[in-house]
This record gives sequence, structure tokens and C-alpha cells, in this order.
Amino acid sequence: MKMKLLGLCLLWCSTTLFAQDYFPENDGVKATNKNFTAFTNATIYVTPVDVIKNGTLLIQNGKVVKSGISITIPPNSVVIDLKGKSIYPSFIDVYSKFGVEQPKKNASVGRAAQYGSSREGYYWNDHIMPENNANTKFKYDNKKAKELIHAGFGVVNSHIQDGIVRGTGILVALNNKDEDSERILDHKSAQYLSFTKSIAKKQAYPTSLMGSLALLRQMYSDAKWYSQGKATTKDHSLEALLENKTKVQIFEAKDKDNALRADKIGDANGIQYTILGGGNEYENIAEIKATNAKFILPINFPDAYDVSNPYEAKYVSLQDMRNWNQAPSNPKILAENDVLFSLTTHTLKSPSLFKKKLEKAIKHGLSKVDALNALTTAPAKILGKSSSIGSLKIGRQANFLITSGDIFDSNTTLYENWVQGHKNVINDIAINDIRGTYDLNVGGLTYELKIKGKPNKPSAELKQDTTKFKAKINYTNNWLSLSFAKGKEKKQYRMIGLTKANSNVITGKLVLPNGTENTFKAIQTEAFKDSKKENKNTKSPSLVPITFPNIGYGFNTKPQKENILFKNATVWTGEDTGILENMDVLITDGKITKIGKNLSAKGAKIVDATGKHLTAGIIDEHTHIAAVAINEAGHNSSAEVKMEDVVDSEDINIYYNLAGGVTSVQLLHGSANPIGGRSAILKLKWGETADKLIYNNSPKFIKFALGENVKQSNWQSFSRFPQTRMGVEQVFMNYFQRGKEYDAIKKSGQPYRYDEEMEVIGEILNGERFISCHSYVQSEINMLMKVAEKFNFTVNTFTHILEGYKVADKMKKHGVGASTFSDWWAYKYEVNDAIPYNAAIMQSQGITVAINSDDPEMSRRLNQEAGKTVKYGGMSELEAWKMVTINPAKLLHIDHRVGSIKEGKDADVVLWNNNPLSIYAKAERTIIEGITYFDLETDQQRRKAIQKERSLLIDLMLQEKAGGAKTQGPKQTKKEQHHCDSL
Repeated sequence: MKMKLLGLCLLWCSTTLFAQDYFPENDGVKATNKNFTAFTNATIYVTPVDVIKNGTLLIQNGKVVKSGISITIPPNSVVIDLKGKSIYPSFIDVYSKFGVEQPKKNASVGRAAQYGSSREGYYWNDHIMPENNANTKFKYDNKKAKELIHAGFGVVNSHIQDGIVRGTGILVALNNKDEDSERILDHKSAQYLSFTKSIAKKQAYPTSLMGSLALLRQMYSDAKWYSQGKATTKDHSLEALLENKTKVQIFEAKDKDNALRADKIGDANGIQYTILGGGNEYENIAEIKATNAKFILPINFPDAYDVSNPYEAKYVSLQDMRNWNQAPSNPKILAENDVLFSLTTHTLKSPSLFKKKLEKAIKHGLSKVDALNALTTAPAKILGKSSSIGSLKIGRQANFLITSGDIFDSNTTLYENWVQGHKNVINDIAINDIRGTYDLNVGGLTYELKIKGKPNKPSAELKQDTTKFKAKINYTNNWLSLSFAKGKEKKQYRMIGLTKANSNVITGKLVLPNGTENTFKAIQTEAFKDSKKENKNTKSPSLVPITFPNIGYGFNTKPQKENILFKNATVWTGEDTGILENMDVLITDGKITKIGKNLSAKGAKIVDATGKHLTAGIIDEHTHIAAVAINEAGHNSSAEVKMEDVVDSEDINIYYNLAGGVTSVQLLHGSANPIGGRSAILKLKWGETADKLIYNNSPKFIKFALGENVKQSNWQSFSRFPQTRMGVEQVFMNYFQRGKEYDAIKKSGQPYRYDEEMEVIGEILNGERFISCHSYVQSEINMLMKVAEKFNFTVNTFTHILEGYKVADKMKKHGVGASTFSDWWAYKYEVNDAIPYNAAIMQSQGITVAINSDDPEMSRRLNQEAGKTVKYGGMSELEAWKMVTINPAKLLHIDHRVGSIKEGKDADVVLWNNNPLSIYAKAERTIIEGITYFDLETDQQRRKAIQKERSLLIDLMLQEKAGGAKTQGPKQTKKEQHHCDSL
């Protein structure tokens, strides 16, 4: 005991010694309060898992001195008895804009874009602003602070929410009593990044998600070059980026797929981002966990849709309905998978909504321990501030909440929120809880009085037998004022009385309708019970299962490889063997292993293909499905961007394409610039994540473009070069010359600044990357071939190539292939000379010709598009079929794997119920590497299941509305159907 007292004395004295300040005092006597405050007999949550019953919390000078059961309270202590109350650490919000002035949107005039930077001495792109510091834009906002304090928050981490690299944030204690010198805990708490460019800056680049990714990659490369002292100019942005690299890096992803994209950028540069999620991480939880990232989760779960009107209900997609149903489970699923996360008020209209949203997450399975962790210890750990905030351990800031009980119980009252040792009163802790059922004696008659609602703001119900009376109640400072009217004349009975703590009886003055004064007495007969809460807790939420992908037509479980033996099929081999009748084909371990008659295979699934046609899967050389962005239009060259970065594995067009027999596609950049982005060659593996759709060891391709789009003929924009077809040629000449010079320096072994764009140009010059060029007019087709020949490389493919029939001989000589439309023409000026015989004419000259879609609707019917070449040009059925199978495979350099039915190739096959060139043909099964991704019979079952699930979710939303929950109006979520010119 003596040692304990000595320790306390030493602590007290040392605090006095080191708490000296250097600020002069001229408005009074200078003195500092060195008293302790002791909170006794409370349930203290030191951390979410360290709980002290009937304990004492001792604080001094805004810090926790000690917490425990047998604590000696110093003599100079203010003692507050909290018997029956609980103490929790105050909450921390890692992602806020509290007090920080946010930029305003720049008013743009006209369509002319700004392509250059507006700054000197900073990074070349205005959206990279690591030099920004929220501290310089900070002004403490008492009103907003009060809202957050009332929601239970004691500390917020705030920043400028604008730009791709946003600079550093500021960590602030919500201390309304002191100045910034006390409440600012860290003036450079973290560095913030996003994929979203600044609203205040006008620089055009980037215009897309893939542009943002490319910009970040280049920025990190430039920072590395700069750090080595090899840059010839000063760059304030890169200096700030390098200075901030040791800080916590917080990345605003706002979506599960963007989280994975951000993590890749971080991994490539040795950075582990903390990621602001979007609430849908549960859909890809295995991949989310594999990032090893910490997450910040918004809990602005969507409200139920008002689907009472059956016509309007049809506007709401199944995906949106599911999100309403499943999103509240997101925190629980992350917790179950050991993903560290904090919770944030971000995107909530008001902090006052936070508790209800949190209660919903808890109802959906988030444990209260995990909830408290996500608001206290986890955010402190994310910020690297566990030694000062996030718990009530010794030495931590005295940021804590005093409640009437379980903080996550809807009936619990939050009394006080102490921040840095300063008390903020939310509700009067001295108020007596008078809720319950009473026998009220008034004027010789007995009434039943029910007092409900909140302890500090109760409501009253009054009745006598079956007769109800409208009662008015006011309850302030433990004084109860109650009145009601009775009879036709509405005679008023008025009562007032002072309630007593721990008493079941309330007495006081009664004023009768005639003015006579008397007394009233209310005796509690039953304690208060929240029947509404009890009903809520007895019923677990009804959740629909997650599918792969988690939209309509997704798989309940991911499909697996099967060994399959097709019997008696008409096999369109796509090889010299042609079309084989009554043939068997065996698929084993994802490969085509045998072709012949009377085959057998132990354990293989037998498919009777009698009267049916088996073909290789269709390959679309030019598509824009399965992407979240198509064009990066901010520069006249965007070779640095990658379509692989923006693959959308949940695009329903993947499923539609599978239903049309398509198994592989080249996802191309659009035609907004002469030099576009790098392609993604995909297998349409419905239900897999984006990375698993991309071909292993994929050939390297890039999109080039000619004509109206690249010179912005239809944009009325005149600020970007080129504006003419002549200018387009000069862009190519310039880039290839620069690429040649860059490649020479690289190969020389000299130090060089890594330039992602020039790396790609170098790959083209070295024959390592192939060009697919959007083209129409013969003069431009000739031009690009001549440019290529000047730099000793060959154009791989002219796509569209609707005037190819005019220059087929020159194309053959150059060695370029063609991928065209079957019969599109005259849909814009530069297509006026197109003819439907184009494909047949080019094929007759020995050119490898494919039919492509460039359209999400046409891609579902490429089998019919191929059939048109039989009419237009008299091609044989086999040669026509090759135009959507082996020929595009050759153009894409994947013909050794796919495009025909040949032993050893990937088992990417389609079973048709009719001649595949027929308009009556339907794909019954579409198989990729031995996995069935589309089955016509299963498709019919899925349609019924979707209807059943919609009915269930509509019923659940109607129940939620009937229960008084807030709803939102029906809305239709439409996904843009991308084309070459989509921006």
C-alpha cells in the first residue's frame, strides 16, 4: 500500500514538473488545475476485451492515470460515483473532412479541355498534390464537433478530399474547451490517395480509372528517379511524396474491385495501403483478405426500396435488391475473416445516423466486441496511435463515454463524452429513469399510466379501462409535468412532482379542472420493457445467398472442371479436317484429348450430341464488354494505360456472350486518340474475378486509331493535337522516333528515367507488342503501313477496315490481318464506301480475316454475322465459321491454344442445337477449359430462381416499410453499353 501511495505521489509531482507552459497570462492569476477525477463503481471497457466490473477510472490533466478495482484515490480527487453505469473509450473516425476547407468545383466553360498543368515547380499533373496539408486549411468547427461528440466520437482524422494524391491529413481531438495547440494530435497524420481527380483542377488527364492507375504507376517511378538525385529540375510534389512515404497511406477505393486495383499499385511499390472500402467487400472476401490491407468501412447501408407499386418495382435490379439485403453483413464477414477494419461516418448525411446503422450491422451478425474494436483500438492501430488513443490504458488520452449500459443497445443512454479530460454532457446523468407502467391515482380514480420513450425524453399513454386519454408529458431535471383532458368538455387535469432515485412511487401536486389543488400518486406496477426491441432481437434478418458473381445468373458455387465425352456430334474442327460427322470428342483436365469414333472414357460425363454441332468457342477480336472504362482521352497517346486494369468481371454481357457461344475476346481501348491503351485478352469465365479472366502468358496488344474520332471531328474541341488526318500521321512519327531514342538509351545501359508510355512504344518497335488499329479510309490505312515500314515493324490487325477491299493487295504485301464488320455501312461519313463483300474480298487476297462485333448486342450473335459472309461473297460454311474462331485466334496469336477443335488445345467448345451459322442455332453448352459456364437448361432454372428471389426480396422490403423503416424510391441502375467512342 505504501508503495502504491508513493507511486501516485511521484506521478503527481512529475506531472506538475513537466506540465510547465511558456504562455504568458495577462488577464488573471496564473494557475493550473492538478486535481484528479475518479470515476468509481463503473463497468470499464479498457479495451474491447479488457473489461473491469465495479472499477475505478482515474484521470488527470486529460490523461488516464489508472484503471482497476483496488485503486487508491488521491486526496485531491473529484469522485464521481457511476454505479450501474459503463465507461467506454470514445470513438475514432479515420476518414473525415471535419474542419478542413474543401475545394469547390472549377467552373468549366465549353468543351475545350486543358491538357497542360497549371502549376510551375510541381508535378506535371495537377491532380497529384502530396504537398497539400490539411493543417493549413483547418478551422475547428464547434457545431460539427458537437454532432460528432453526440454520436460518441472523440477523435477524427481529417483531410482534403480532393485529387488523386491529396496530401496529408490532420488528427484532431474534439476538444471544445482548448485551442488547436492541445487538440491537434498530429498535423501530418497520414497521406491520402484516390482514383478520383480534383474537382478544382481543369487538367484533362486522366479521364478514366485506367488513366488514374497509369498516372500513379508513373508517379511512383518518377519519385524513385527523383530520390536518386537524377532529375534535372526541382519538383515540390515529388519531394513532398518522398517526405510522406513513411506515413500511413490511406487509399480511397470505395469499391471491392478498386480495393484490389489499389492494392496492386501498393504492392508494386512496396506500400501497404489502408483502404477505404465501399461496403461490398463481402462479395470478394477471399481476394480482399489476400490483400493483407486494413480497411475503413462506411456503414451507410442502403435503405429498402419502396416497391409497393409493382410497375415501379421492376425498375430495381436484383443486384441492388441484394445489396440492400446483404450489405449490412459486410462488417461481420470481414471480422470473421480476420480483416482488420475501422468504421467511419463517411457518406452519412449526419453523424446522428451512425448508431442506427451500427445497430443494423450488429443485428446482421457483427459482434459487439468487433464493433467496439472497429471504433477504438482498430482505428488507433491504423493510424499508429495506439499508445495515445483508442483505449483507456495508462497514459492514454482521457477520451471516454459514460453510458447507462451496453453502448450498442438502442435503449442505452449516452450521458457524457469526455475528450482530453473535458466533459461534454449529452444527456443529464442525474436524470431518474421513470419509464414503466403505473397505477395513477387522480381525484379518487385510478388510471393506467405507461411511460415509454427515452429516459430523458419520455412519452405517456393513459387509459381507464378501455377509454384512452391524450396525455402530455414533460420531464426536466427530474421534475415530471403531466396533464390530460377528460370528457366532452375536455376538462384539464394537471400534475407536477419531483421524482426520486430508485423509487417506484411518484407523488406531487394535482390541479383539478375546477382549480382545486390536491395530490396525485403514481405507483409503478411493472418495469419498462422495450417490446419493439424484443421483437427485433428475436428475429434474425433473412439473407439471400451470395452468388458468383453476385448478380442475377451468378453461380451458387463456382463451377468445376469436368471430364466430358461428347458422342456422335457434327464436329466443326476449324482445321484441315473440316467438318466431321458422327464424331466423338473427349475433354480431359481442361484440354481436348481425343477426337474419333466410338470413344470411351472411364468417369467422364457422357453428353449425347446426336443431331447437334460441336465447335470451338467463338472469339471476338474487338469488343468493349467487361470493362469499367474504355477511353483514356486526356492525351493524344495513352499507351501507358492498360485495359487489364479495368476488367469488369460482373458485366452481364459476359453471360450473354457465353449464351451466344463466345469464349474469348480482345477487350480493346477505344478510339479517342491515335495511340490508345493496351488490350486485355480474356476468357469469359463467368463468376471468376477479373484477374482470372485474363489469359495466362497473354500476347501483348495495343489499340491504335485513325479517322474522325482521334481528330475529334464531332467534339467541337480544338485545343488538342491532332485536328487533321495529317496531324495523326505526325503523332505516330513523333512517338515512334521518341520511342526509338528511348529504347536506344535503355539498351545502352545508361541510367534513364522509366517512362511507361515509351516502354510500350519500344515493345512495338521490338516486335514484342502488336497493333490492332481502328481504321476506315484507305488513305489512312496506307499511311500507317508506311509509317510502320519506316520503323521496321508490321501492323498486326486493321480492325473495322471497311475500305480494306480497296487496299487488300497492299495489306497482303505488308502482312497485316483484318477484323471487320459483316455488313455495317453508311453509319457515319467515313464509312460511306463500305460494302458487305469486304470480308470475302480481303480473304480472297490471302489476308487472315475475322468478323468482330464492337458492340455488346452484336457480340451475342457473331455466329450469324459469320453466316452473312456465305451470302455476301459466297464463302463456304467452314471458311465463314473460321472468321469467328481460328482466324481471330491467329490475329490474336492464341491459335496454338484456342480457335479450333484439335487434340491438345484448350477445351473451349460450344455445343449447338443446329448448324451454328443458322439464325435458329442456340448454344446449349458453352465450355471453357472443361468448365461449363453456360448451360441452356440451367439458364431456364436460373430465370425461375431469379423471379422467386425477387419476390422474396420485395416481400422483405415491404415488411421493412410496414415496420416504419425509412425507404428510398425505386430507381433503375443502368450500365453503359460501351463502344469505341465511349468516354
